[in-house]
Amino acid sequence: MTELRSLSQQELEEKLDDILCAALSSRRSAAAIAAGIAPLPRAQQDFVLAWAEVAAQNVAELGYQFTAQAPQALALLGRGGTEKWLLAALDAYDKEGLYPACAALKDLAGFKRRADAAGAGVALAEVARVLELFLRGLAGRRLQLEASDETWTDTGTIFLPERIARHSERAQNFRLYKAIAVHHWAQARYGSFNLDLAPVLAAYAVPERALAWFNLLEAIRLESQVGRGFPGLAALLAALRGELAPGLAAAQARLAHAESSVAHSVALLREFHALPLPEPFPYMGSLYPQRAAEVRGERIAKERRALYTELEQLRLALQAERPELQDGEAALEVESSFETLEFELQIDGEAVAPPEEVARLMRSIIQDFGEIPEEYLLASGPGAYAPDALAQGEDASGLAESRAEGGRLYDEWDFRRRDYRKDWCVLFESEVLPGDPAYVAGVRARYAGQIAQLRRRFEALRGEDRLARRQHEGEDIDFDALVEAYADRASGIEASERLFVQRRRIERNIAAMFMVDMSGSTKGWINACEREALVLLCEALEALGDRYAIYGFSGWTRKRCDIYRIKTFGEHYGEAVRARIAGVEPRDYTRMGVAIRHLSGILNEAEAKTRILFTLSDGKPDDFHDGYRGDYGIEDTRQALLEARQSGIHPFCVTIDEEARDYLPHMYGPASWVLIDDAGQLPLKTAEVYRRLTS
Repeated sequence: MTELRSLSQQELEEKLDDILCAALSSRRSAAAIAAGIAPLPRAQQDFVLAWAEVAAQNVAELGYQFTAQAPQALALLGRGGTEKWLLAALDAYDKEGLYPACAALKDLAGFKRRADAAGAGVALAEVARVLELFLRGLAGRRLQLEASDETWTDTGTIFLPERIARHSERAQNFRLYKAIAVHHWAQARYGSFNLDLAPVLAAYAVPERALAWFNLLEAIRLESQVGRGFPGLAALLAALRGELAPGLAAAQARLAHAESSVAHSVALLREFHALPLPEPFPYMGSLYPQRAAEVRGERIAKERRALYTELEQLRLALQAERPELQDGEAALEVESSFETLEFELQIDGEAVAPPEEVARLMRSIIQDFGEIPEEYLLASGPGAYAPDALAQGEDASGLAESRAEGGRLYDEWDFRRRDYRKDWCVLFESEVLPGDPAYVAGVRARYAGQIAQLRRRFEALRGEDRLARRQHEGEDIDFDALVEAYADRASGIEASERLFVQRRRIERNIAAMFMVDMSGSTKGWINACEREALVLLCEALEALGDRYAIYGFSGWTRKRCDIYRIKTFGEHYGEAVRARIAGVEPRDYTRMGVAIRHLSGILNEAEAKTRILFTLSDGKPDDFHDGYRGDYGIEDTRQALLEARQSGIHPFCVTIDEEARDYLPHMYGPASWVLIDDAGQLPLKTAEVYRRLTS
């Protein structure tokens, strides 16, 4: 293959004039830059021009600064290093503005020094998603990850170093990241802060020394606890800490039993605090008991109120099913295990499978207390819970006008950079304002025949059995196996004893997240079709029993991305949800990537074997005036869907956009979307698509 000739200085000038026109002036021309690039091989010239265009799309000055120093950067850093140098400057532009970005580009020597020093270091930004998915697979509540100068946890967030470069190999540095994350997850999971440490530490002459010893003893205890469920992770921690001194080995033996708790570490502290303090283990980090106590206290108060709400809904639903309880109490009892976080909820002595939200709350409460305190079950009787009083509290989630506590930041994929724009989008979650209370009843009346048909089809899915043949025992004889056995015996071959058929119930274990386009383009009859589709879906899914949630999405630039709660996984399909469906209305634009990332996070918290992200949309990703329209939005959405798939989610899209064939196969894949040509058929076909997708 013949190598392309290098571009001449004149040709380069012409291309640079087009790319950098806004940054050129009477004092600046492309001639000097072109002269520096002209001696480079054609491949490097094309590399510089491509990245100059990417930089200039943000602001022309960045493109100018990059091209001016690109030859020197290529000589000093190579192509890979030059990319990282420019991406670091673009990140600085995103976060701080033009001047810091230009300063970063001009500090080429400083970047080289830092890159050399980092060596095989690993940045948290590179591995955060992997660590989040890894921690999500462990028991306990979900923890956030944030970069910090110190390593610690407040039981809700794990604060990790922005970069680890302690070892000469990347794999070793990543192992250390993983060990740090596991250790601090274990502090939250196994109750390191479930005891008030303030009076404990105050009893010692040097509280700081006592805290350091407590940190070390807890690390030893936690390693043993981790080893009970995750022996491989315990081996990782042990390998990094090295051999224990004889005194610490004795402490390990005393803390290794299954019932070992933070109280046992406190008891040992009295024996060890006066001894010389050993070096901390590499993964330990710091302890901030007061900060952890504050976060834990806020969580306990919030979860207690939330559990009251959920238990009252459960009680009311039970009374509706069992009239004999109308005038009496529905007594609640819970048996739980701190070791496994498993529990059994009984109402009037009968085991009840709780909704997902109740299960999540109970597991978190068990993690904080070791059990469900009796006073947490007071909502089981009349008068123990006042919905109106709760709604007046500052944490009441039922107020439609309330928003989540501030905006949440999300990265966004820039395909031109081949990298994420860090903390680029601000997302707010709120509740859909209720609409006409009679709306859903009207839809049910109009579609009464179709709803009945859908219910029958969905109920058939729920009741399906699978025949397992050639079993040792079963309800019926497998005649094919019996004939084969008879023939084998006649031939002198030992006959098989697997001669029976078993009927095995197909257990559906599905959680579905319905993501509804609430952009302005749905105004009118499309919005009406969407709302009707949601009604039919809910009616059908209630017959099927799958767990499902419904959220709308819209937005106005990256600074105002909105998610609207219609139905959460823990909610019943009651009057409140029906009113929110009636209140679904067109809003702003269609910034899809950030919505997918947020809703994927919620979906991944649902315990299910199969998780489906089901999108209803009328068009391609779009937003107002900030470059999201076109390829950028399509590629960001595609990347968000790839992230969802990597976490185990199955995305699927139903659209009425006639141009969908031009972009949906690229975003979702060839078999993960369907086009409905007639929007009037959206309500019925959406439910049918879901049935086929999950059968």
